[in-house]
Amino acid sequence: MGQLRCKTPHMVHREIGAYMPGYNRVRSVMAQAAAAARCEPVRLSFKGTLAVLRAFQESLRHAGKQTKAMWHRVLGAIATAKLRSRPGRIEPRAVKRRPKPCPRLMEPRQVARLRLAAA
Repeated sequence: MGQLRCKTPHMVHREIGAYMPGYNRVRSVMAQAAAAARCEPVRLSFKGTLAVLRAFQESLRHAGKQTKAMWHRVLGAIATAKLRSRPGRIEPRAVKRRPKPCPRLMEPRQVARLRLAAA
C-alpha cells in the first residue's frame, strides 16, 4: 500500500479498510514470533516476516497434522530476521517520487487510441 489509488474519501476509506486486516495479521504474527524468541517485536523486520510467510505459505497449507510444528518453525524463521542496531542513524520520513517517462493516461483507452490513430 505504497500509494492510495482512489480519489473519493469514501473509496480511500474502503481501500485502507481492505489493507488493515492483513497488516494487523502480519503484526500479530510478528508479536507471536517475538514472544517465542523473547525479544521485542520492534526488533523484527516487517518485510522479513512477509517473506517468511510467503515462503512457508504452501507448506502450512499442506502440513496436515504437523501444522503446529510447522508453525513453530515459521515463528523461529521470523525471529531470525532481526533488524540490526544502527545507533546514530537519522533518516527523513519522506519519499521522493520519481517522474515517469510517459504521461499518465487521463482519458479512456479507446478515446486515446482513436486520437492517436487520427494523428
